[in-house]
Amino acid sequence: MNITKKEFGQTKEGKAADIYTLVNDNNGEIKITNYGGIIVSLKVPDKNGQLDDVVLGYNTIDEYINNSPYFGALIGRYGNRIAKGIFELNGQTYTMAINNGPNHLHGGLVGFDKVIWDVKEIKENNAVGLELSYFSKDGEEGYPGNLNVTVKYLWTNDNELKIEYAATTDKTTVVNLTSHSYFNLAGKGDNLNHEMMIDADKYTPVDEGLIPTGELQNVKGTPFDFTMPTKIGARIDEDNEQLKYGKGYDHNFVINGYDGSLRKIVSVYEPITGRLMEVSTTEPCVQFYSGNYIEESMVGKDGVPYKARSGFCLETQHFPDSPNQPQFLSTTLEPGQKYSTTTIYKFSAK
Repeated sequence: MNITKKEFGQTKEGKAADIYTLVNDNNGEIKITNYGGIIVSLKVPDKNGQLDDVVLGYNTIDEYINNSPYFGALIGRYGNRIAKGIFELNGQTYTMAINNGPNHLHGGLVGFDKVIWDVKEIKENNAVGLELSYFSKDGEEGYPGNLNVTVKYLWTNDNELKIEYAATTDKTTVVNLTSHSYFNLAGKGDNLNHEMMIDADKYTPVDEGLIPTGELQNVKGTPFDFTMPTKIGARIDEDNEQLKYGKGYDHNFVINGYDGSLRKIVSVYEPITGRLMEVSTTEPCVQFYSGNYIEESMVGKDGVPYKARSGFCLETQHFPDSPNQPQFLSTTLEPGQKYSTTTIYKFSAK
């Protein structure tokens, strides 16, 4: 196992960015930059031992800065959408940037995906990793409270990417951190042949702006039923109002039996390569996004052109817009409390 570090370029503000390569004992490899905590590449073997990069991304920091739909990024302070960029806490109204139709998305104009994180290298018995830390000042992007955030990436010899999120605040605030990697277990092409299973009997339907309506709807009998292994493309173009709102899947699934413990919630299998990805989390929900808005103009690593549905995201999270919807689980963090969640993406082949 080893970690190497190289220069990755500069931000528009002239801050230097680095890229770290983490290699485990099985030659599984992950590259992460301290700009946005972005997972730039992730190479794992198929059923024949062939390594391929299974995440979408770019070769250069400039491309991430200029034209990225959050490829591989850490997301915060609040992953997903907050309706109209407004919420109320303790009787005070907070207003944030509108950056997704009429709503606030993924932390705003300069979210955690667009800042330079401090990095400490980690070496453990069975893993190498990085501990990223960032101090988000009171009022940054409209959010209250000084927030100390740490995100630990661990890359194990079992080809597990373990992400541990933690945060503390000095003022009541809201926090909902996640990771926004776009996966393609085939290493190329679209995602429609991937077979997905989500341990969720319910999902949150949305309005035209992709804000949850507040209800929980049963997936049974709908295109959102992934309780049995189902190809992503099997029903993605059905005549369904919810699918039309998102041009495909961009919905929050409510995981069965949530109790805060770490448990497996999703498995995705790509039949040609035999690659399997299993997602475990302590979170109550996962946003399944089928990459519907990837633009034809996006040319990824090694000159590979991307298009809609070239990759899919599984963003573990609390409910979208929960600061405005008290029936959802709270994302409020108080002084003296510690925000702490864990998500694991495990890769294998069969």
